[in-house]
Amino acid sequence: MSAPGAALLTRPPAEGSGRGLAAQLLLALISGGYAVGAALGWGSSEIAEIMGDFGLSAAGILAAGSCYSYARSIDRRERPAWLLFAFSSLMGACGNAVWGWYEVVLGEPVPKPSLADFAFLCFAPPAIVGLLVLAKRPVTRAGWVCLGLDSWLIGGSLLTLSWSLALANAARTAQSGATGSVPSAALSLAYPLLDIALVSMVLVLHFRRSEANRSAVNTAIAALALTVLSDALFTSPLLSDDYQSGQLLDAGWFAGSLLLAYAPWGARRLHPHPPAAPYPPAERPHSRPITGSLPALTPYLAAAVCTLGILYNVVDGRKVDRMVVFTGCTVVLALVIRQGIMLLDNIALTQELAQKENHFRSLVQGSSDVIMIAAPTGTLRYVSPAAAGVYGREAEELVGSELAALIHPEDLGRVVHEVRRFLAAPPTEEPTTRIECRFRSGGGEWLNVESTVNRHQGGLILNSRDVTERVRLQAQLQHSAEHDPLTDLPNRALFTRRVRQALTGRRAGDHSTAVLFIDLDGFKAVNDTIGHQAGDELLVEAARRLQDSVRAGDTAARLGGDEFAALILGDGSRDRSAREYQVHEIADRLRTTLAQPYRIAGSEVRVAASIGVAFADPGITPSDLMRNADLAMYRAKAGGKDRVELYAPQMQAEVVRKAELAGRLRTALHEGEFALLHQPVVSLATGAVTAVAAQARWRSAQGILFTPAEFLRVAEYSEGPSAVPGHEPAAARDPRGGGGAGAGGAGGAPDARRAAELGRWMLEEAVGHAAERHRAGHDVPVAIRMTAQRLLDRAVPTASVEALLSRHGLPSGALVIELADSDPRVPFDELERRLAALRRLGVRIALDGFGSGYAAISALRRLPVDILKLDRGLVEGVVESARLHKITAGLLRIANDLGMQSVADGVDLPEQVMALRAMGCTHGQGLAFSGPLDEYRLRRALVRSTFPVPGGAAQPALAGGSPGGSMAIRRGSHNETPVPPT
Repeated sequence: MSAPGAALLTRPPAEGSGRGLAAQLLLALISGGYAVGAALGWGSSEIAEIMGDFGLSAAGILAAGSCYSYARSIDRRERPAWLLFAFSSLMGACGNAVWGWYEVVLGEPVPKPSLADFAFLCFAPPAIVGLLVLAKRPVTRAGWVCLGLDSWLIGGSLLTLSWSLALANAARTAQSGATGSVPSAALSLAYPLLDIALVSMVLVLHFRRSEANRSAVNTAIAALALTVLSDALFTSPLLSDDYQSGQLLDAGWFAGSLLLAYAPWGARRLHPHPPAAPYPPAERPHSRPITGSLPALTPYLAAAVCTLGILYNVVDGRKVDRMVVFTGCTVVLALVIRQGIMLLDNIALTQELAQKENHFRSLVQGSSDVIMIAAPTGTLRYVSPAAAGVYGREAEELVGSELAALIHPEDLGRVVHEVRRFLAAPPTEEPTTRIECRFRSGGGEWLNVESTVNRHQGGLILNSRDVTERVRLQAQLQHSAEHDPLTDLPNRALFTRRVRQALTGRRAGDHSTAVLFIDLDGFKAVNDTIGHQAGDELLVEAARRLQDSVRAGDTAARLGGDEFAALILGDGSRDRSAREYQVHEIADRLRTTLAQPYRIAGSEVRVAASIGVAFADPGITPSDLMRNADLAMYRAKAGGKDRVELYAPQMQAEVVRKAELAGRLRTALHEGEFALLHQPVVSLATGAVTAVAAQARWRSAQGILFTPAEFLRVAEYSEGPSAVPGHEPAAARDPRGGGGAGAGGAGGAPDARRAAELGRWMLEEAVGHAAERHRAGHDVPVAIRMTAQRLLDRAVPTASVEALLSRHGLPSGALVIELADSDPRVPFDELERRLAALRRLGVRIALDGFGSGYAAISALRRLPVDILKLDRGLVEGVVESARLHKITAGLLRIANDLGMQSVADGVDLPEQVMALRAMGCTHGQGLAFSGPLDEYRLRRALVRSTFPVPGGAAQPALAGGSPGGSMAIRRGSHNETPVPPT
């Protein structure tokens, strides 16, 4: 960093530079060969004349064709100049061809004047105009005046000197009046005058040339200069009298033509694309080159040449020629005018520069950013006054210090690398770059600084600002995006990224890495009993225990709710069993730690933890590894909670199997594979059928009818691991066969949408079938089991039930809603209003499952109930258990005292019928009378209208699911066995 200028890289050679060098060597060889041949006389006078005339003509034609072709391939602004160069070369070629016609073909001396002289005179004017086209055009009127003055200063000084040396003799010859001397003298004067004008334009263009196609223009200028030099030598008295074609002088014209032909195409080969300047103008060295001072010296050089011309006449003792005096005076006048214009221009530029300097000084000193200029050695040469406010250090204190000493050591390498890369890049492609690093302040602390870096004379300009607050805010936002706001543990996104790093980084081959998924058992009860604030405090404490229990390199995270996770990095162990034992110990220690009592809101709270563990098998992805740990955690919960479970492949197979069953259930919902059965409700006194209970069944592909608890079990698993295995909804755990279970309202199943869809289907089917039976003369109500949540669902408003009854023409009192939920969290006020609205429609309300649950007495006290339906758990043991006998008898007395009907669910044995009738139970439902029936069998039973009431060991009058029946009910009845944990 002490010398960033050393990072500058040399530019690679331009594409095609090798071919350009070969072309230059070929050009030099051809020109040199022509010069050697001319010097040796070409071996004979005939060959010398051919090469001196037609050789020069061929070279001119080549130059004309080259310039013409190039003019057609460039933009319109420069095209006229190269077309003029092509015409100028063509005129020179024509002149040499005419010269050769006389000397070689006719064998006669060339007359003076001739067409060759006319062609040669037409060489200079197009070239002069072409050079003016290529010159940088002035933008002001004063600039045009200066261009004309500069041209005259050069041309007039050369004319003065040439007139003193040679042209005066030609003029005197013309004045002598000799025959034939006037045209010859005029011709001899025309050549040098045009050459002087051409030389003037060459010099002016050299100082005022355009930046575009500089290589081609420079080569063309060199070609014209070489041609003018040859012309000057030809018109001099020393060579003009003895000149013959094919002499060494012709080599100058030949080389000039070849150089003009090479100018555009050689430059194009050297630079296939317009070359970019390696540095902007501001970055050029301080030393002013000599060529940059020549334009300023041009007036003085012109005056010196004029003075030499006059001195030549004085020293030689000649009379000063009037032409010399006149030309010298005009040159001096032009010089005075030119200097006056330069003086005014310099004054204006000085004022403008002072104004801009004040402007930029105000900008720099008033800017809130710190502007610093570093020399190529890395030393600070300038620091703006804003450094005092930004860095807490005075600008004078920083000037002269090393930039590397102010940058944080950890950032220095990165800054050096970026500076070297930036300085090596082409400025046109990357004019600036940005660098962020820490900068030492006056107080010693490190500030985050952002700097915009520009090149400056091999060094750097840094425009810096303090971004410490922004960096701090970005870090805070990044932390918030990757951490849980409650516990400050990594969230799911950050945890997933770290798992991916553990599997794809240098630990990719370490298969002992493990992921732990942790779920707090009993946390929901904490929220429900002592409030969510206490639950949040418990989560924070659990997160602290988890963070303290894992190792320094491991990661503890909160995935959401009461779910946590831990990433236990592997130790490279190849002993899988030992590693499993070690991780199992870690997980069991976490479980024990999390199960310790929590002191929340002044009371002691206990929760347990179910933990699933999965190891990084070869080729496993992060998502699969986390899924495996999730499956293992749910298996731990299904196995009794408060335990650690290792993932096994069969867990995934079980999920796949349940997903297939869930897919079948979804298909059944859309394909209409559900069947509606009805079970008679019989009066225990007379045996008459007083109602029928609708029950839904799912017909599988094998023709088996699944009972409500069975297909609800499948529905619960349809959501995958998000449903807790082994925790069936209330309807699925209910071993009764009556009521259609969760088909009426999802029964707490996780797929509420599909359960609601099934409930709507069952309600419409049951009402429709009841209406058909009513029209057939069977006036028996239909009972449909629905949960409180289903009744409170806004998707099933009271108006929809009323519309359904009206559409099917079902009379008042023909529909019974069995309320199947006793969850204490159900809002009784809203439920009471809903049930009252249904009663006003003529719908009767039955309280299902009476004698079980948390809120049966509260529901009985507050809700408008017409019928009490005893839970089948009481009915099953009413004969064997004296305790149940007394409880059941007490509940029936309550129903009788309240004037309600009572229905015993699950009456399967004659002994149960007699016992319940003796206790005062009015109705019964079960296999003692009939199982669930399809519509055909139900119509037969309704025609018979009564069933035998057992007075002893009586048998059911019509049992569903007989072997000869058309529909087989799984396990022969609706008696559902509770689903064991899996």
